[in-house]
Amino acid sequence: MEKFALCLLLFFIGVCQSVWAQSPIETKPIDQIHDTINKPNTNMRTLEELINKEDPGWPVVQEWIEKAKNKIEVLPCEKSKAEETLLHTQVTTRSLMGAVIYETGGLLVDNGWIRILGSGSEKMKRSLDEWNRGKTFSEYGEPAPYLLVADDAIGGFYAINGGFFGKDAGNIYYFAPDMVQWIPMEMGYSQFLLFCFETDMDEFYPNLRWKGWQDEVKVLNPDYAYSFVPFLWSREGKDIEEVSRRAIPIGELYDFNMDLQNTLNNRQSE
Repeated sequence: MEKFALCLLLFFIGVCQSVWAQSPIETKPIDQIHDTINKPNTNMRTLEELINKEDPGWPVVQEWIEKAKNKIEVLPCEKSKAEETLLHTQVTTRSLMGAVIYETGGLLVDNGWIRILGSGSEKMKRSLDEWNRGKTFSEYGEPAPYLLVADDAIGGFYAINGGFFGKDAGNIYYFAPDMVQWIPMEMGYSQFLLFCFETDMDEFYPNLRWKGWQDEVKVLNPDYAYSFVPFLWSREGKDIEEVSRRAIPIGELYDFNMDLQNTLNNRQSE
């Protein structure tokens, strides 16, 4: 498994470098998001301080979406909910994460295979702040070891490191359900958006897409994901065409996968 993880990591880095090299657009700073999520927030900034009208990040995201190779669906949001989510996350709209939160209910990538969290919508109820509460922190303003920012249809999760995974705070990690491991992606949030918009996901998810997945996933509730039997990480679950799948609430799948990872880690340390 360790050898496979190394190969997957090298593939991640190669894909990311290719995307960055081809992108004609410069990424914007993430507004020191890692400082926001891994330190106690004793002085919460006001909405007026968080909304940047001089240099907003949303036009950059819009331009990337217009040029994206993958299909991107921008979910609408309610202004009051967007403002609330922005206040809870304490990132400015100059950052691309703040822009996605404030301007969208979320982004659905490649027929909904990847779901990037925003401030929630009718189609995808979850907002970034509410989704993390009770998982990565208990109350708003508390430091978070990591922040969940996106997930996929097969129960994989993307998170910004707040110090839990190592010293590369601010970088994205991916929880691979076929490995039950968090894998470093060697990129920040801005580059992660480019990765989602530009990457051939058939190459990024080798052997994890079944025939006809597009028709199933495009009607899948974005607050759900597939649970597989046998498990994707098991020897019997390596052929995606031979396993059975069932859509369950994404929260249940997250809890199960985290418990499973802890169990496996404890066994390895014994």
